[in-house]
Amino acid sequence: MADIDLPLFDLTTIDAATDGFSMNKKIGEGGFGPVYWGKLTNGQEIAVKKLSSLSSQGMTEFITEVKLIAQLQHRNLVRLLGCCIEGQERILIYEYMDNGCLHSFIFDNIKGKLLKWPQRLNIICGVCRGLVYLHQDSRLRIIHRDLKASNILLDQDLNPKISDFGTARTFGGDQTEGNTKRIIGTYGYMAPEYVAKGIFSVKSDVFSFGVLLLEIICGIRNKAYYHTDDNLNLVGQAWTLWKEGRASELIDSNIENSYVVSEVLRCMHVGLLCIQQNPNDRPTMTSVMLMLESEMRLEVPKEPGFFYSNISPDSCLSRSRRDRSLAYDVTFSSFGPR
Repeated sequence: MADIDLPLFDLTTIDAATDGFSMNKKIGEGGFGPVYWGKLTNGQEIAVKKLSSLSSQGMTEFITEVKLIAQLQHRNLVRLLGCCIEGQERILIYEYMDNGCLHSFIFDNIKGKLLKWPQRLNIICGVCRGLVYLHQDSRLRIIHRDLKASNILLDQDLNPKISDFGTARTFGGDQTEGNTKRIIGTYGYMAPEYVAKGIFSVKSDVFSFGVLLLEIICGIRNKAYYHTDDNLNLVGQAWTLWKEGRASELIDSNIENSYVVSEVLRCMHVGLLCIQQNPNDRPTMTSVMLMLESEMRLEVPKEPGFFYSNISPDSCLSRSRRDRSLAYDVTFSSFGPR
């Protein structure tokens, strides 16, 4: 930790900023632990992420996040202000995001109406730019490994910032993929090759981005969506309807009257290219950016990974409880002081 140029906050300061980590200041809960809203004596608002003693994550993830994000500078990545290490406490202090996480918008029928298509497209492109930076433009190639709606934070202007780098991995030189026996991520977003064999690469992040893109368009959470007749999740349903020329039926009704159908369907097409079964068939994030920002011809996507799902949401949750190495979804109620 000594080689990281990052401000160290003392526990007394953080304790005062959060009123002793008051439940009234709690704004979220994730695999790492609870997140609190706080205000420093200079008036600056902060988000405080405190490692829980019950967390499946630990010092390794804490150090990973500190080392990685302290060196990253991009407008679509959340900014780490500092950390606190005292006794058994491991605390990360971030810039405060006024509008909380994307998850709390797109999966909520009331707040979802606040995100019309122009805002959603801006979020899609912003996340894409952040991933291009991680995969290509930063000093080391960084694989996020847990890209999902709850890890996309929104500032006061609804601009997206990728957060939570505790499970990220770095590649150097010509390395293009890695392998792990410890599968960490979130069901519904993890690429097939990662779930089955522990293989991760930039293409596993591309898969997660494709799922996220579909969720933003449809307002439906992938792993929680099961077609009543043939047991299709959102990925499978989007693929089936796209082949039948009925993909527009999945567009979130909350964005009606704010979009051009052809533009939304093009984005859905890009999402389907990202979630193809074979990682070699998926585009890079640089290519995805070009697809989103131009009218270039798009290839016909092949069948996606996890086309059919034989695992119910309840059994996924049960399995994640049995295997503590799997990260839990973050559930945000209100990203703001109470």
